[in-house]
Amino acid sequence: MATWDLQGTKHHVLICNGGSCMRKGGEEVTQAIRDEIDRLQLHEYVHTTRTRCNGRCEDACVVIVYPEGIWYRAVDEQIGKDIVRKHVRDGEMLHEYVTYTYDEGFVMPKYSVATRGKKK
Repeated sequence: MATWDLQGTKHHVLICNGGSCMRKGGEEVTQAIRDEIDRLQLHEYVHTTRTRCNGRCEDACVVIVYPEGIWYRAVDEQIGKDIVRKHVRDGEMLHEYVTYTYDEGFVMPKYSVATRGKKK
């Protein structure tokens, strides 16, 4: 198993690869995030980890960004790329996909299960 040099790491992105998230594109989201990190040459500053279930299956696919502790829901490939570009690189949280933050606690979803993925 490879050991990564984490010196210089500014962000840790956890990508859920549990059952529900994998059924909602978890593999594709994982690859899109990692590809965007490589494309933007951020791999020196960003470490990614595939996780098992994070316990928020109704929010699949879940991505968590540290050190801020921002939990994103309903992440697809494009949103994953936006997380890397806007949040990780530029410091701008994607509010419309946030479920939880350390500062604010639980954030009510902006769409219901019936309209999942479509902003109201």
